[in-house]
Amino acid sequence: MKRRKLFWRIYPYYFVIIVVSLALTAFYGAREMRAMYIDEITITLEAHAQIAERLLKPLLLAGDATRLDQECKEFASLSNIRITMVNADGIVLGDSDEDPLTMENHGTRPEIVQASFGEVGLTTRYSNTLQTTMMYVAVPVRENDEIVAVVRAAVPVSAVEDTLASFYQDIMIGGVVIVVLAALVSVAVLRRLTGPLRELRDGASRFADGDLGARLPVPDTEEIADLSESMNSMAAQLDERISIIVEQRNEREAILSSMSEGVLALDTDEKIVSLNRVAADLLGLDPEQSRGKAIHEVARIPSLLEFVEKALHSSDPTEVEINQQGMPDRCLQTHAATLKDSSGERAGVVLVFNDITKLKKLESVRRDFVANVSHELRTPITAITGSVETLLGGAQNNPEDNKRFLEMIARHSDRLNSLVDDLLLLARFESEVESDDVELRRSRLSDVLQASIQACQETARQRRVVVTCSCDPGLEANVNQGQFEHAVSNLIDNAIKYSEEGSSVTVKAIATVQGIMVSVQDYGVGIAAEHLPRLFERFYRVEKSRSREAGGTGLGLAIVKHVVVAHGGRVSVDSTPGEGSTFNIYLPVRQ
Repeated sequence: MKRRKLFWRIYPYYFVIIVVSLALTAFYGAREMRAMYIDEITITLEAHAQIAERLLKPLLLAGDATRLDQECKEFASLSNIRITMVNADGIVLGDSDEDPLTMENHGTRPEIVQASFGEVGLTTRYSNTLQTTMMYVAVPVRENDEIVAVVRAAVPVSAVEDTLASFYQDIMIGGVVIVVLAALVSVAVLRRLTGPLRELRDGASRFADGDLGARLPVPDTEEIADLSESMNSMAAQLDERISIIVEQRNEREAILSSMSEGVLALDTDEKIVSLNRVAADLLGLDPEQSRGKAIHEVARIPSLLEFVEKALHSSDPTEVEINQQGMPDRCLQTHAATLKDSSGERAGVVLVFNDITKLKKLESVRRDFVANVSHELRTPITAITGSVETLLGGAQNNPEDNKRFLEMIARHSDRLNSLVDDLLLLARFESEVESDDVELRRSRLSDVLQASIQACQETARQRRVVVTCSCDPGLEANVNQGQFEHAVSNLIDNAIKYSEEGSSVTVKAIATVQGIMVSVQDYGVGIAAEHLPRLFERFYRVEKSRSREAGGTGLGLAIVKHVVVAHGGRVSVDSTPGEGSTFNIYLPVRQ
């Protein structure tokens, strides 16, 4: 149903009542005025007829018809009323408008007939003589109690109608003015009445919008004043109660938001009652859209739904690890406890989530690291042990075997020493990163890159690989020179080892909008795409046999990553099998 303003509900009725009342009053007044005017015209005509009767009676008795007719015309010229005298036989003796000799007998005229019986004749009819509707009043002329003639006075009805029309016009104009004034006054009165109601409406809207500190004005109308005071009191009480509720909610939200654990509350129908931001992030939910919905509608984790079902039917706290597959994979340690209402009845369950993904990954890394270190150490130790046992078994007596096994012992001892050095170096870099103890100085990158290339010259010479450097001499960066040289040397060394003999390696440093990019590009065997995400992990090798033959420990790229991270940058690799690889180090503008 369409809603309308109170003003337009009341005003049309007021307006119609005013117009109808005024119309009825005007109609009644006009009718009464017409009747009064007709009566007044009738009395006036009768009076003129009486006067004419007294003036014309002597002339009638004297028989002077000519003089009588002249008097009729003179009388009419002074009063604008037609005067006619008719004898008892109906013959017109005098008339103010026509020649009596040319006029027909008037003995049958209604007013004449009525006057002939001694009454005052009154009629309104069409005059054949004047060709217009006339109002006639006739009075008898008596002589010795005998009616000897009739004097008739008449006026055109058109004159009466013109006078009444003018009167009606005045009434209509006055009525329109009164209607307009009444409408304007009604508008003012209704607006004065609805004004306080509009203020109440606006105040209620402000209350609904949360502005409970606003107060409504109190008008002088008792009923509306009582309503305003009641609404003001209601707003004050609501403001106080809402402030308490908001304060309690803010305290609860602050506690939940400051928690590192995710908290999710469900009712007995498995609908979400509350959850904090951490829980929403862990489960991939939208807090606003999730509230009030069933957990199975918004979360698609079967193990979680199964745990919720179990927790809702258990009175004891329960715990489970939930593995969440997706991007990224997560492992959540989840605790559940019964949620009770104020009466102590079961109202649902509260779930607390701890993200132990990093702990699981660290545990996995630790296991892999131990396994990899054990494996990497076992290989040279096994080779050394086997060589020693072979020598002790008699091989030392053979000069060729003696030399070969001693060279093997020396080679694997060097490998074992390199492995231990890299492990110690990696541990030191990690320690410096964690303690934020990396000392950075402003250095010329061209000097750092040249020093890194110089450290790999012997390897490059043996494999006949040409290493070129492209760097602006004025390009500087905040680096730890020793660490950064070691990282770039590792990249250059790898590039040389995995390049074909006689090829080239390009080292380049350029300034970009984001900072400085140092790249090492080779044209060797390249790396398949599936190996790129894990390339910087400890002991990760693309081809294990070839890596060992090249003398690598499997820690070089891990050391590069830790050095770059310590400088606030990042490292990436682009590679195409058979075409070569490009390792890029990105340093920020300000470190």
